[in-house]
Amino acid sequence: QIQLVESGGGLVQAGASLRLSCAASGRTLSNYIAGWFRQAPGKEREFVATMSPGGLTKLYADSLKGRFTISRDNSKKLVFLQMDSLKPEDTAVYYCAALLVGSEVVAGWKTPEKYRYWGQGTQVTVSS
Repeated sequence: QIQLVESGGGLVQAGASLRLSCAASGRTLSNYIAGWFRQAPGKEREFVATMSPGGLTKLYADSLKGRFTISRDNSKKLVFLQMDSLKPEDTAVYYCAALLVGSEVVAGWKTPEKYRYWGQGTQVTVSS
């Protein structure tokens, strides 16, 4: 199993940047596809970004391309989400999630139900 803990959330003004981190413990991170999802109040959890262990495949929500960047450091068991030009509509709880390599086709990587391991989430609030 793998355990995930997010950090880096906070309250920022529109236009600011934030970098979220996800620290993994337990099994090696390089065995997992790692992604970010978010959930705003009253809304369903939605896909943000995900990437393969070696970084060859990166997927982003269409609406977030160009503003959000996912990266990872397998040796340090860390996954990052760089968020630039933040907007009030980006306000949500952001979750890190992991999916065992080989357990799901790429087309399923955007589906939260496919991920078995989740962090507790970190709140991001963007004021206008």
